[in-house]
Amino acid sequence: MSAPPAVSSLVEEFERAAIATVATVERIPRSPEALNQALVRATAGCERIIFAEPEGLPAGLLAVFRADPRLIANPTDDQLSSAQAGVTEAFAAIARTGSICVRLRGMTAAASLLAPLHVALLRAENIVARPRDLFAAGAVGLAQDFVFITGPSATADMGPLVRGVHGPHRLHVIILE
Repeated sequence: MSAPPAVSSLVEEFERAAIATVATVERIPRSPEALNQALVRATAGCERIIFAEPEGLPAGLLAVFRADPRLIANPTDDQLSSAQAGVTEAFAAIARTGSICVRLRGMTAAASLLAPLHVALLRAENIVARPRDLFAAGAVGLAQDFVFITGPSATADMGPLVRGVHGPHRLHVIILE
C-alpha cells in the first residue's frame, strides 16, 4: 500500500477540481486577521450573512469576523430568505472531485443551501484523495449526517444549464493552510 499523498498535493488537486466545477478557491494562512480579510473580500456587497458556528475550527480564528455587523447567527425565517451569503465550515473535502463535505445540523444546512453565495471554510489537512477515504476506519464520514457539495447549484433538467435553482449560485472555498 502506498503512502497517502502529501497535504500540499491534495490541496492543489482539490483547488484544480473545485475550480473546474465553477467554484472559487482562496488559500490563506490560518490566522484571525487573514481569515477576516478573506471573508470580507468574499462577502463584499452582501448586507446580510448567515453564519453557522463551526464545530472543528478554533474559536479564536473567527474572533475578528464575529464582530462584523452583517452577521446573523440566529436568523428569523425572513432573514434566512433574504440573506445574500452563508458562511459554514466544510469538515472535509475530496481532492479528486473538488467536493466539500458540510454537516447537516443546526444552522449549517440553511447557511449552505439558502443564500446565493456559500462561503465554506476548510482546513487543508482535512482534504482526502477520494470519497472512500472519508469512510475508512477511524474517519469521520460515517459518524455524522453530511452532504457533498460540488460547485454551485446547477441543473439542466429543463434544457440549458441553469445555476442556483436549488441552492447557491456561487460557492467560494477558503482553504486554511
